[in-house]
Amino acid sequence: MTDHSAPARAPDNRPYILIASVLLLFVSAGGMYLIVVALKEVAQEFGWPRAVPSLAFSLQFVGSGFGGILMGWVLDRLGMGAPALIGTVMISVGAVLVSGIDAAWQLYLIYGVMFGLAGQGSLAAPAMANIARWYDRRRGMAVGIVSSGQALAGIVWPPIFGMFMEATGWRDMFFWFGVLCLCTMLPLCLLVRRKPPGLQGSVVAEGTSRVREKDKPQCPPMTPNGIQFSLCGAMIGCCVAMALPLGHMVAFATDAGLPVDQATLVLSLILMAAFASRVVLVGLLSDRLGGLRALFVFSAVQGITLALLTTVSEFWALCAVGVLFGLGYGGVFPVYTVAIRDHLPLRQIGWRTGVIFLFGAIGMALGGWMGGYLFDVTGSYTLPFLIGAAFNMGNLAVVAALIARLRPRAPQPMQA
Repeated sequence: MTDHSAPARAPDNRPYILIASVLLLFVSAGGMYLIVVALKEVAQEFGWPRAVPSLAFSLQFVGSGFGGILMGWVLDRLGMGAPALIGTVMISVGAVLVSGIDAAWQLYLIYGVMFGLAGQGSLAAPAMANIARWYDRRRGMAVGIVSSGQALAGIVWPPIFGMFMEATGWRDMFFWFGVLCLCTMLPLCLLVRRKPPGLQGSVVAEGTSRVREKDKPQCPPMTPNGIQFSLCGAMIGCCVAMALPLGHMVAFATDAGLPVDQATLVLSLILMAAFASRVVLVGLLSDRLGGLRALFVFSAVQGITLALLTTVSEFWALCAVGVLFGLGYGGVFPVYTVAIRDHLPLRQIGWRTGVIFLFGAIGMALGGWMGGYLFDVTGSYTLPFLIGAAFNMGNLAVVAALIARLRPRAPQPMQA
């Protein structure tokens, strides 16, 4: 006999949201590596200095930063469905349009607006902020897994792009990637459109609000705006350092005498290590140490290995240092989301994440452009890599100050 007195249990949609979010970031992040692989070929075809495609690479981060604020606001009010759909259409159409460019301003416009503002800005920060709203326990693990989609893109796409470009040229590479994005990402938008149960309706559930109050330190020594301001400054420092190898590793390795296939393999190994870091280390460290302390560890590894890259040129050495760099770099972005969720108001997590990630985008843009500009001036990547390591030291100083001012909170038992 069926018992009708027991309330029906709502289905757990978290695994579907998690998987769909990973796949969205995996496919869409491929667009970031298109210009990385084709940087030298695009510059040579048009007779441009490398600073031109490097600036396009940078503009997507600037655009994504501003887009992340707008789409964070949309996420807080409408859920993830609208940002996911906008990002899907913009990246798909943008890739197709790049295949037909004949002027630098066209490349800048497409990368700044379509790949950046309305593309990555609609997906990267909103997806991580969204999954942080779905999970209370093992939040660091969930955020790390979702962000691993970007790292997985770096493992898979650069070798494919390299082979495709050598076989058909960079224009066809962009065109067919755009077609692939549209076909694969549209169905995923339907899965991520759901809202977390605690946020369905006009107000946040009271139980959720009470739990979040327990997460806050007693008599916090900093206001939310003060914490956010500090995280913005820290984000610039680590992202300038991060962007240099990501944007210039293929060019850096081929300048050292490596063929394109080995150069793209070095980049893939970096991102393979970043993938492993996000899947395993982000949850392991942030769920035990907290977001800020985990951030300090990952950033320290990133800065040290970036400086080491200036001392090596052999294939095996680049692979070894690159893997260590990837382990550090891979954890940096996700643990910012964990730190934001740890110390800032839940109902504002979307737009606050967008603001902080905007400063990360500025740092990525500055680092990517600086690498190309200083290479054109000096003929070497040594100076930009060392300047990036100095920026990373600034990040460590800010994070250390935050750790000192914000008392560690004891982990609270929380129902998933």
